Amino acid sequence: MKFTVEDVSTVKKILHVEIPKEDVASELDEAYKNLKKGAKVKGFRPGKAPRSVLERLYKKDVNSNVSSKLIQDSLNDAIKEAELKIIGNPIVDPPELNGNELYKYDATIEVNPEIEKIDFKGLNLKRTLYKVSDEEIDAQLKMLQKNLAQKKPIEKDRPVQDGDFVVIDYEGFNDGKPFAETQKTNNFIIKVGEGHISKDFDSGLTGMKPEENKEIKVNFPKDYFNDKLANLEITFHVKLKEIREEVLPEIDDEFAKNLGKYKTLSSLKKDITNNLKKGYAKRAEQELNEQIFTALIEKTDFEVPEVLVNYELDSIIEEAERSFAFYNKSMEEHGITRETISEEYRDTAEKQVRRHLILNKVIQQENMILSDKDLDTGYEEMSQNFQQPIEEIKNFYNQNKDKLELFKQTLLEKNAIKLIIDNSLIEDKEPDAKQETKKLVTE
Repeated sequence: MKFTVEDVSTVKKILHVEIPKEDVASELDEAYKNLKKGAKVKGFRPGKAPRSVLERLYKKDVNSNVSSKLIQDSLNDAIKEAELKIIGNPIVDPPELNGNELYKYDATIEVNPEIEKIDFKGLNLKRTLYKVSDEEIDAQLKMLQKNLAQKKPIEKDRPVQDGDFVVIDYEGFNDGKPFAETQKTNNFIIKVGEGHISKDFDSGLTGMKPEENKEIKVNFPKDYFNDKLANLEITFHVKLKEIREEVLPEIDDEFAKNLGKYKTLSSLKKDITNNLKKGYAKRAEQELNEQIFTALIEKTDFEVPEVLVNYELDSIIEEAERSFAFYNKSMEEHGITRETISEEYRDTAEKQVRRHLILNKVIQQENMILSDKDLDTGYEEMSQNFQQPIEEIKNFYNQNKDKLELFKQTLLEKNAIKLIIDNSLIEDKEPDAKQETKKLVTE
């Protein structure tokens, strides 16, 4: 076997491989010998069919199998001999095998880039000192208060007003016929003024009284979110059954108890404050990370293997699919395809690959290893984040070795980032007005 390596780029190579006709002939002879032993050919006893007959009947299949074997064996040998550390699978478009002739093929492969030593020390970073304000705590309390609000029937004898919650029965008709998208619905609760169906529908409800029946005509616009209603005129037959108002609970100790895990309002506020602090700490950490990668990417030039970008895109797509599946929906329902995501997020994927490669280089050049203590700390953090027993998490990774290796690499990358931060010049600063307007929401 002979081969040459063509450098298409620093990360992409083409192996040009030639297999001598003697080796081809030898593999074909072996293939036909094995075939002859078990082939059942009409007119011949088992194992007695001549090769000429076997060639006439099975030549295409034999040639295909032999070419696959030749490629597999020779490609592995060529990669080892050239000392190429390939990533992903080689791409080969196998040519047809023509008898006992010289067999040539090309294989496209990718390798990790050779990255120069990274000078990560002395980076100038700015860390924002976020503080939890009383206004934020109040906003969180009001959001929780809204969640515990009750919808109670109004006591006054009055018509529907903007902001009321109403209980209605309705059915929509198009050209006088019942319409599938607006089928008969009973005890539907809607807040007047929010335009849940449409602003025209809400306007028609305003002024109605309980037990009143009314026809409300709605002209849905061309860009209506439900394309089955877009550009249609629907006549709704509506019966108003009840008017309700939102009654908010007092924010006190009883309010805290009703949330299920607190005894006092003070303990609730403390928990809100801690969650906000955690959120701010995470945001400050993410901002530092962004500054680190922006600086290191600017000073570290290398090509990115396409196969790694595609792996990253696959992860992004799978995460999107999981998110839609969580809500029992699919990407296709929203006009999203794997192709559109790949196109939209390719730059993001490439940037993420660059980050991983840079961190991996830092890990290598600093001879960083993951200690048992680091791994145990990682398990503990995951146990807290997912609120699962630590033994369950350990068992999961022990049974999924590939995921364990990925988890270890993630922990090593976190240690590498910490090393970079520890060796950086960090200036603490107060958040600017724009940052102050971004409120964190507790889960």
